[in-house]
Amino acid sequence: MTSPAQPAATRPGRARDRQGPSLRAWLITVLVVLALTVVGTGALGAALLSRTTTAGNRLVDEILPAQRDALRLETAVLDQETGVRGYLLAHEPALLEPYERGRADETEAARRLATVLADDEGVREDLAAVQKAARTWREEFAAPAITSVENGTTPPSAQAGKDRFDEVRRRVAAQQARLDRLQDDARSTFGAARTQRDRVLLAIVVAFLLAGAALAVLLDVGVLRPLARVRTASQRVADGAFEEEIPLCGPSDLKALARAVEAMRHRTVAELNTSLRNAERLDRTAAELDAQAVELRRSNAELEQFAYVASHDLQEPLRKVASFCQLLEKRYGDQLDERGAQYIAFAVDGAKRMQVLINDLLTFSRVGRVQDTRETLAMDAPLDRALRNLAAAVEESGAEITRPERLPDVVGDPTLLTMLWQNLVGNAVKFRSPDRPPRVEVAVADDTAGEPGFHTFTVTDNGIGVPAEFADKVFVIFQRLHGRETYGGTGIGLALCKKIVEHAGGRIRIDTGHAEGTRIVFTLPVAEAATPAAAESGALAADTASPAPVPTEGTPR
Repeated sequence: MTSPAQPAATRPGRARDRQGPSLRAWLITVLVVLALTVVGTGALGAALLSRTTTAGNRLVDEILPAQRDALRLETAVLDQETGVRGYLLAHEPALLEPYERGRADETEAARRLATVLADDEGVREDLAAVQKAARTWREEFAAPAITSVENGTTPPSAQAGKDRFDEVRRRVAAQQARLDRLQDDARSTFGAARTQRDRVLLAIVVAFLLAGAALAVLLDVGVLRPLARVRTASQRVADGAFEEEIPLCGPSDLKALARAVEAMRHRTVAELNTSLRNAERLDRTAAELDAQAVELRRSNAELEQFAYVASHDLQEPLRKVASFCQLLEKRYGDQLDERGAQYIAFAVDGAKRMQVLINDLLTFSRVGRVQDTRETLAMDAPLDRALRNLAAAVEESGAEITRPERLPDVVGDPTLLTMLWQNLVGNAVKFRSPDRPPRVEVAVADDTAGEPGFHTFTVTDNGIGVPAEFADKVFVIFQRLHGRETYGGTGIGLALCKKIVEHAGGRIRIDTGHAEGTRIVFTLPVAEAATPAAAESGALAADTASPAPVPTEGTPR
């Protein structure tokens, strides 16, 4: 196990890593390069595509239609020559129809040819030459020949007509040859542009593949491998190898992540060491508690033995003292003077009070150890038993006791709760005022005004009361507010009540705000909200013992 260490960035023996570019910077750089590549190749591809499209459009939309119109022009001229030659031979006017149609076709073809390649000076010159040669042939041969047939005159020389038409053919051939060259040039340009376009597109594809491969290599080398190293080291730490250091590698942000994990490792190791030390201390504490529990059980056993001795062996000599003192008084009373009889009375009274004190102490010590029954019961039954035990004192004092028709359910020991009611009501009757008959009121406070999960009970009397400065003192064992000559008792009653209530998980106090008489307020957990917390106080009690008697004397205050 390693001891707590400093953070990885500041530990001795480990070099401080230099801050490099972050993964975001790497990715931005690659994306910028890819964007520039895309824009550049896109622009180049667009230019080549435009060039290819332009060459194709010129070939398809201009040169090929021009060649078609040139052929129509040539056909129209040949139709004119055919019509004139047939008319000269047969002198039939119907044979001039090809001549007339040819002239119209020549005009249309020339117009379209001039429109299609209007930007080519050579084509325009060839068209003008063809039109001029055809016009010359018509003016110098065709028109005079037709007129001569109509008038019956001698037609022009056929050789002259042939020479003029040969000039037309030569011009038409020259025009066609130029168009053929334009077509070849356009095809060559289109083919070259298409080849260059294909090469550029192939280069773009290769560039994208290379960029993708470069990005994959970058992610693998700069991110995946360092991340795998960090993950492997972290897994080893998670498996228990806390001395394993987290490597700092890769981009700066991944290094920051690794540094944070390394700091977390050191914090975990430190906390683990602290936990181990705490566990060792807890083990020692548990061993000490076990030893103390053994000692406490032994002490409880001795206490039970003491209780047995106190309840039997110690009381037997007291009974003998009282008995023999009474025998002395009975047998030798006439031989004793007044002071001797008084001494015997003092001895008998002391023995009896010692017996009462021993019984009260036994009862106080057994609360929570012997009486620890946990059952749900209404508070009416313990109160009824307590009032039956106090019937003589209540009848003798003429006390008036009021109570609710029904008290709520609580969880507790019936015997202890009977002792509780008997001491509280007995106190209220005993410490009555000499100026008025005693009145005791048992009530249950509104649950909404008390503690959640607890019932609040009150016992109110109109007796002599308890000064506010002694409100806590009366719950201390053997504490008395009045002399034994005025009010009898041992001073254990209210201390016993406090122990019973606190053993059940509640609290008891004197309401110092009550003006006339005394009001004692105590709480007990409701049946459905009772918790086992109060039972812990009796966990180390003896398993078997005889139940203590219920005291019948009141509690001096």
